[in-house]
Amino acid sequence: MTRAADAAGRLATAAVSIAGLIAAWSLLAIFKDDPTVLPGPWHVAPLIVQEIASGELPRNLAATLRRVVLAFVFAMSVGVPLGLLMGRSWRADRWLDPWLIFFLNLPALVTIVLCYLWIGLTEAAAVTAVALNKIPAVTVTIREGARALDRRLDDMARVFGMSRFARLRHVVVPQLAPFLASAARSGVSLIWKIVLVVEFLGRSNGIGFKIHLYFQLFDVGMVLAYALSFVAVMLAIETFLVRPWEARAGRWRSA
Repeated sequence: MTRAADAAGRLATAAVSIAGLIAAWSLLAIFKDDPTVLPGPWHVAPLIVQEIASGELPRNLAATLRRVVLAFVFAMSVGVPLGLLMGRSWRADRWLDPWLIFFLNLPALVTIVLCYLWIGLTEAAAVTAVALNKIPAVTVTIREGARALDRRLDDMARVFGMSRFARLRHVVVPQLAPFLASAARSGVSLIWKIVLVVEFLGRSNGIGFKIHLYFQLFDVGMVLAYALSFVAVMLAIETFLVRPWEARAGRWRSA
């Protein structure tokens, strides 16, 4: 089977699966017969169109996506070198492992609240809180990847006199690529969920803020409209950006 055919098959399967989910939602909405409690797709879809036409949905979606991207870049920029250091140096791993375990088990809500209290209700606090919740997970993934590196390739590179940068680029990074892709994929899925909590608690725009607003108004339809719109965007990013990159990064293992 060609890659194009495989990709088409995956998309078709995903489309049928999503159609089944919408059908189940529709049946539940019909059974409940109360749009104030569980509005059906025929109630939510016009609300999404209405919010897009007014510009509210694109504006708040852009604000949330900006926070997702900034937090993702921050988390990967810190977590990747830290994980590489801990995976390559047993001394660094011994000293830093207790810190890593501490932050892995620190509840996201506590981190968010403390960042808002210490930094203020600012954009910097929001992005920092999200990134701090993701850095430990990135570090663990990259550390395991660094531990799995083939030492023989590293020794061969030293024998041939390759510089430290050249070894990193041509020996280490290609072997770490699947772990980097895995960390990125799990990072996107975790970060956008935490971003919504951050916006729910202390921002004046974004999808989380709008969900908080309509939660206070007990407007289930608008809550679903904003939530499902953002989920659809993140699914598109996962399907067309993150998953192909992950497959490409791990292709060398099956070559």
